[in-house]
Order: sequence, then structure tokens, then C-alpha cells
Amino acid sequence: MPPNNDTHSKVIGYALWVLGFLGAHRFYYGKPVTGTLWFFTLGLLFVGWIIDFFLIPAMDREADLRFMAGPLDYNVTWLLLTFLGIFGVHRFYQGKWFTGLLYLCTGGLFFVGILYDFWTLNDQITLQNAQQRTH
Repeated sequence: MPPNNDTHSKVIGYALWVLGFLGAHRFYYGKPVTGTLWFFTLGLLFVGWIIDFFLIPAMDREADLRFMAGPLDYNVTWLLLTFLGIFGVHRFYQGKWFTGLLYLCTGGLFFVGILYDFWTLNDQITLQNAQQRTH
């Protein structure tokens, strides 16, 4: 792994783990299926949530290997989505002005857009970082 490919942070992962019974940290580390499962089962009745405390370092390493570093910062984008997503701030940060305005006017496209972004944000950032490298 190149030394500059530290795309995700354990500190952010643990901060999101506090809300992890809602799946926040699992979405952050690129695990949308289990993130959704955690959301609907309160972290599998909190047992999975507690176990995840010990799994975060491995999830962090896996995310660093899987996603491409570049000018768009994963941590900033995820914090913007998690805390300001309904206002589209994470989309403005990515340079997606039209959808950012759309989210701003519709509450994150009535929360459906927010769910879509929780599922796909890591891939969106990786794609944009890869495109930046080729230009």
C-alpha cells in the first residue's frame, strides 16, 4: 500500500461508531449492506455494535486498500454527508453543484438521496479521485 493512500481515519471511524448502532461507521468503511442491516436492527441489537469496536482497525485497513486517495478527502466528505447531508454540502464539496442545490431545496431529495449517498459515497469519491489523476 502506498504511504499516501490513507483514505479513511480510525478517529473518524470511532466517532461514527458512537452512532454505529445506526450503521454510520459501516457505511463509512464501505460496507453498505451491513450498514443498512445495523440501521434496521440497532447494530444487531447492540451486540454487533460492541464487536465492531474491535473490528474498526481492520475495517480501516481494508478501506485504505480498496479506495483511491486523491484531492477529495474521504473524511471531510463523510463528515459533511453525515451531519449536513440534507443541505447537500457534501455534494458542493465534490463540485456537484446541480445536485447540491437540488439536495438543498428538497432536504436531500427527501432523504432518498442521502440513503443513496450513504451506499455509494466511497465509490463516488474514488471515481472522482481517479479522474483527477488522469487529467
